[in-house]
Amino acid sequence: MPQPVLGILTLYLNEAKQLEEKSVYRRMITQGKRIGLDVFVFTPMDVHGSKELIHALVFNPETGKWSRKWRHFPHMIYDRCRIQRSARFQQLLRFRSRYNHMTFLNRPLRNKWTIHQTFSQKSRFRQHMPETLLYQSSADLQRMLKHGSVIYIKPANGTGGRGILRIERLKNPSGMFDIQGRRQDRRIIPPRKVSHARLTSIVRQWCIGGRFLVQQGIPLRLPGGRFHDYRMLVQKNGQGSWEMTGMAGRIGAAHSVTSNLHGGGHAVRAETLLQEWLGSDEKAGKAMKASEKLGLEAAAFLENRFGALCELALDLAIDREGRIYVLEVNPKPAREVFARSGDSETYRKALLRPLEYALWVYKNKGVASTPASLKTEE
Repeated sequence: MPQPVLGILTLYLNEAKQLEEKSVYRRMITQGKRIGLDVFVFTPMDVHGSKELIHALVFNPETGKWSRKWRHFPHMIYDRCRIQRSARFQQLLRFRSRYNHMTFLNRPLRNKWTIHQTFSQKSRFRQHMPETLLYQSSADLQRMLKHGSVIYIKPANGTGGRGILRIERLKNPSGMFDIQGRRQDRRIIPPRKVSHARLTSIVRQWCIGGRFLVQQGIPLRLPGGRFHDYRMLVQKNGQGSWEMTGMAGRIGAAHSVTSNLHGGGHAVRAETLLQEWLGSDEKAGKAMKASEKLGLEAAAFLENRFGALCELALDLAIDREGRIYVLEVNPKPAREVFARSGDSETYRKALLRPLEYALWVYKNKGVASTPASLKTEE
């Protein structure tokens, strides 16, 4: 049996061909070599369609250097592409369509609104979903404001905490609202008080040119005033089964309405944060176990609905009573939350598991063999 080959599919960030997760790919290629998996990185731009060759990025762990090599198509593809507003993303869509017959470890998920609707169809998950509407007019805003004093406006396709508004109805002065948020470039919008009429106008302008959700706010403000949530990573293991790899707490930057690390937040161990938030080790342990059960069931459910998946990150809100809410589901999760929380073993596992799962797929799914590589170098 030839050595199995995994291609990590990604997108360049710009015309200079920069890659966002190059250090992660370097670690994965090195880990892959140790377990007998040949791994390279490529983008749709690197594919020579007529010759069925890829001008791939390869890393040599012995020299510590990257280079380009012409490679045949891999046995399996690990899709790490995130949504971009670019011609590169359109090229990705064409690639996925043309090579749909190949073995992908993971298929794209739908937008946040479709995921919310899908979860809401099943009572098991409905209880863990914040009240959410697709914003179509000011009437949707008014309807959500009747349900609670805090709501969020968020883009249906957004990532990294971009484009989010937090709105809170104030008791004093009555009829006024506090708004704060993050623009698409992640810049913080500082808190300010506005009237109801002004709020309606701001939200209408905010939602122009895209699809936005209006979502119930869960009380997540820590005693120091910062917001927090939890990032849970579930992945397929080397036996092809879903497992929780780890869970970490995220605490947002000062004056931020989100906890995203890219927005200045920091990570802590979930057990530590939960114990402080819920008041006891027993309650924290119970919430961790319930979260794990929810995450594994959610992953299996979404895979059944949308096709092959190998990992998911679930962003969870846990209120003071220990009730768990799924805020978002991310099929292309970053792993640095574990490194930043000091949990180096979970970070290592998070990188290794997709590789171990790829080996399992190769051995158990009858993946078609293709030549591993050509030795031609640039």
